[in-house]
This record gives sequence, structure tokens and C-alpha cells, in this order.
Amino acid sequence: MRRHEFEHVIGAAANVVGETEFVVIGSQAILGAHPDAPEPLLRSMEADLYPRASPEKAGLIDGALGDGSPFHRQFGYYAHGVGPETAKAPAGWERRLVRVPMAARPGSRGEPVALCLEPHDLVLAKCAAGRDRDWDFAREAIVAGLVDLDGLFGGVADLPLDGHYRAHIRAMLGRFSSARG
Repeated sequence: MRRHEFEHVIGAAANVVGETEFVVIGSQAILGAHPDAPEPLLRSMEADLYPRASPEKAGLIDGALGDGSPFHRQFGYYAHGVGPETAKAPAGWERRLVRVPMAARPGSRGEPVALCLEPHDLVLAKCAAGRDRDWDFAREAIVAGLVDLDGLFGGVADLPLDGHYRAHIRAMLGRFSSARG
């Protein structure tokens, strides 16, 4: 998903739920801080988001803009309505969100704003999810220089995970560090 597609999804979500601020917690959140992120980080065609003031409206987003919806079939990308509990990011992530204001879209009630996970928080949330594709995303973000290892290592202790899994994340990040050279 490219930045203009991301903005389209946010604008469409604003029209669906009548809200203007959306928290973006999935991989597309990288577009907040890095609108021209490298291709390997843009493979997902899904934007995980929820209305900041009314997270309970996330289901409306799924229905109108979700996987298999007419919106998805027409444009090839879609929104996945999630909730704040979905983000397994370091404590305090809500204070570090990257604000991305957008122009109003036709039929909208205001100018939508995406509030995207800060890149280090995003990468650590991906590490916490722990799927192969999440580790690939983390490695690509490190290699591209969009996050630094010191910042990642510093945030591991603040992840809402048990000590064993935090140790696993540190070990994986250490492998990325040695592979990077």
C-alpha cells in the first residue's frame, strides 16, 4: 500500500464512521513517519486502524471497507477495524503517535488525521506478534535505516510481554545487528 492509498483508506474510514482521527497500528503505520518507505515494507494491502474517540466503531470499518468488501474489490486494498488492545507496543506508545493530517475528501465532515505508531514502537509491536512476516518487516526496517537498534533494544523492556519473550526479542534483534554488519 502506497501513501496515497493509505490516505484514501483513512478518508474512506472517516466517511464511514463520521470521525476524523484514526489510530493506525499495523505495518502501514510506517507511512506516517516515512511516506516513501521501501517497497518491502509496503507489501501489506491492509490498514489496521480504529477511530480514536470511538474504538467501538471499528466493526463498521470492517463491514464497509474490510477484506472482501466492494471497496477492497474495487481498489485492491482495504481497512481492518481493530481496537486499542490489538497493539502490543511498548508502554506509552499512545504519547508517541505520529500525526498525519490529510486533506478533506469529497463528502467528508472534516479533515481526517492518521495517528500512526512511531516506527520503533511499530517494529517492536511486530516483534511482539512474532510471525515470520513480522520479523521480516523488522529486519527490513532496520536494514533501511528507518529505526535504530539502540532505540529498539531500549524499548523491549516496555513491551507488555513476559520476560522470556522479551529475551527472545532481544536475541532476534541481536541477530539482525550482527547480520547488518
